Amino acid sequence: MAAFKRKRGAEVRTGKTAKKVKFADNGMEPSSVAEEEQKNEFCVPAPISKGKWKNKERVLVFSSRGINFRTRHLMQDLRTIMPHAKADTKMDRKDKLLVINEVCEMKNCNKCIFFEAKKKQDLYMWISNVPHGPSAKFLVQNLHTLAELKMTGNCLKGSRPLLSFDPKFDQEPHFSLLKELFIQTFSTPQYHPKSQPFVDHVFTFTITDNRVWFRNYQIIEEDASLVEIGPRFVLSLIKIFKGSFGGPTLYENPHFQSPNMHRRMIRLAAAAKIQQKQTVKQMQKKKKMEEQEPVTKDVTEDVFVTPAEEKPEIIELQPLPPKEGKKKKEFKRRRMLKRKNL
Repeated sequence: MAAFKRKRGAEVRTGKTAKKVKFADNGMEPSSVAEEEQKNEFCVPAPISKGKWKNKERVLVFSSRGINFRTRHLMQDLRTIMPHAKADTKMDRKDKLLVINEVCEMKNCNKCIFFEAKKKQDLYMWISNVPHGPSAKFLVQNLHTLAELKMTGNCLKGSRPLLSFDPKFDQEPHFSLLKELFIQTFSTPQYHPKSQPFVDHVFTFTITDNRVWFRNYQIIEEDASLVEIGPRFVLSLIKIFKGSFGGPTLYENPHFQSPNMHRRMIRLAAAAKIQQKQTVKQMQKKKKMEEQEPVTKDVTEDVFVTPAEEKPEIIELQPLPPKEGKKKKEFKRRRMLKRKNL
């Protein structure tokens, strides 16, 4: 038989005395004291939206295998600042990009941000409207995440952002298409269950040097100034496709230079410098090996020669006096004596 389980209130059935109720210092029961304290406390209820969620936009944010830690942190940052974002496991690089449409359908998402890593150093971002398109492919550069110390701002999690666009987005048709794609992807739908009815940060999209610069700023209530939160990155447009992750090309950026070509140009410039140094060395060796022409006259010979002083010419009108010849006679006598002695 199963052991008898002791239940609450068993003391009353067995005839044992129940525990006495403890009273507080003022003579009231503790439960009533706690209720009074709860009544006196000022509680702020959670901001729950009472409207109807009509614009059911859901964004799938995931990546391929082979990404680095910066890309992983960027994905996490986008999921935190976008309450309507969803996550998924990494996709194998061998799979085709059209498989992403099926993944979005399984996750019940109609927008997708896909990060594609190549050569463990190049990062590409796809922003697509699933399943009919259009989709745009970007090269991500100058990436900084929320965890960096230079980002001093802060905002409430789940708050809805303001989207600020450069006036250049309305000047050209491909930029206006990107503007609509950014609005539908990055804006939090109204009355979303995970969103809060606060507006305390701004997403800015500016066009400089034929690239899109993304920044996230906090709105400070005191003086309405802006403080950067992050993340920040630069998107260099490559192509815009009609379909989702493929299809006919609507626009191709003529100013885009692939990172492989950029690295090749850097290597060629470095090789040209080395080759130029080698040619200079070879020319110097040839000059040394050549026979030098004999110099017949030293050019520097007359550098330190000072001209002599001009002396006046003296014309002697009288003959010179005769020299004394004593020494000659003595010399002759000695020579004659030597001959005689011999």
